Amino acid sequence: MKLTAITLDCPDPLVLAAFYQQATGLEPHPESDADFAGLSRDGGIAIGFQRVDDYRPPRWPEQTVPQQFHLDFAVDDLDAAETRLLELGAGKPEHQPGGDGWRVLTDPAGHPFCLVRS
Repeated sequence: MKLTAITLDCPDPLVLAAFYQQATGLEPHPESDADFAGLSRDGGIAIGFQRVDDYRPPRWPEQTVPQQFHLDFAVDDLDAAETRLLELGAGKPEHQPGGDGWRVLTDPAGHPFCLVRS
């Protein structure tokens, strides 16, 4: 068995795909539309984004709406990556448990993700 894709629920697949495409450089799937969008790289894992009616973003760090999962991205420079992602539309929660080791951000649909030193 081989993991080939991870799919995130969201209110607008094309908006979330554009955020992650700019953040990661992954290529958009040619059949992306308003209900499902995807990003991939040859031989790599794909990230999908599916429209969910009445989407409720995760509440982190509280669990009134649990995060259910999160993505980790290795970066060379935490400060530079954080600045770039905030400019792209990411959010930065006040609660930052990683100290100097990692940063928690949220994507435009509210999913938390971490930046870790590579």
